[in-house]
This record gives sequence, C-alpha cells and structure tokens, in this order.
Amino acid sequence: MNEKYELACEKDKQEILGLYKAQLGRQFCPWDEHYPGEKEIDMDLSNQALLILRNDAGEIIAAVSIDEDENVDKIPQWSKELAPGKEAARLAVRPDYQNQGLAQKMLGFAMEEIKKRGYKSIHFLVNKHNIKALRAYSHLNFQQVGEVFMYEQPFYCYEKAL
Repeated sequence: MNEKYELACEKDKQEILGLYKAQLGRQFCPWDEHYPGEKEIDMDLSNQALLILRNDAGEIIAAVSIDEDENVDKIPQWSKELAPGKEAARLAVRPDYQNQGLAQKMLGFAMEEIKKRGYKSIHFLVNKHNIKALRAYSHLNFQQVGEVFMYEQPFYCYEKAL
C-alpha cells in the first residue's frame, strides 16, 4: 500500500465522520454517538488540525487530530520543560485496516506535524480500559506521566519530547 498522509479538507468531512462512527461499539472504544462528531471535525478543519491517511483507492483509512482543548492543556501532569506541547486526539483506524501498525504511523505523522508547527512535545490521553490503544502506543516510547478523570472517564496521560 502506498501510504498518503495529508491534511484533511472540507470535502473529507463525511468520510471522516463515517470513520469515527465505524469505531462505535468496538471493544474498548470509549466514544459514543455524540463524540466525536461534526462539531469536532469542523473545529479541526478550521484549525488545519485533522490529519488523514488514504489507501491506494483514495479512501480515508485513518485520522488523528492535533487538538485544541484547554482542559487537557491545563492538566498539571504535563512537563513544564517540554512546553509548549500539543495534544494528539481522536485517533481512528478503519476497522478493516486495524492491527497493521497504522495507529502508530498516524501518531508518527502527528508528531512530525506538531514539531513542524514549533511545539516541543506531544501529549495525549488514553482511556485506562482501552487495552488495544495502550498496546499500540507502548511501542512509541511515550512516558506515562499520570492519570486523570475527565469527561466522565479515567485516562492515562502520555507525553513525549519531539
């Protein structure tokens, strides 16, 4: 597969929404019918913060956001030495492409983009019960820097210098 990483644009909106909705009901997925949705996609598109991966047929098979969430940015566990940092969020891989290392590749793409934008680190939250995501991220040498309870969920906080 020739991987094509790029910034999403307005015409990708419905396909990305479909990608998010395809995650619902899957084991360990903490998302629901309201989140993530069009509001998050619109915000990400307006901030040029939605990164996608296309397959050879041009279909979107993975996405990740460089998120603007001041609640997450204010978490005290983030290292002051690694500031400013940026959050990666809403990572999704199409179900028929899962277990091929694409989540790790998307985070790698997000790290490159965040570094290009002048940030010193990347951080993200992972639901403590999302075993699949925890396993995928374990290979990327992120440091677990704490735990928080936000948005009615328990999360581990992960961070890495860029």
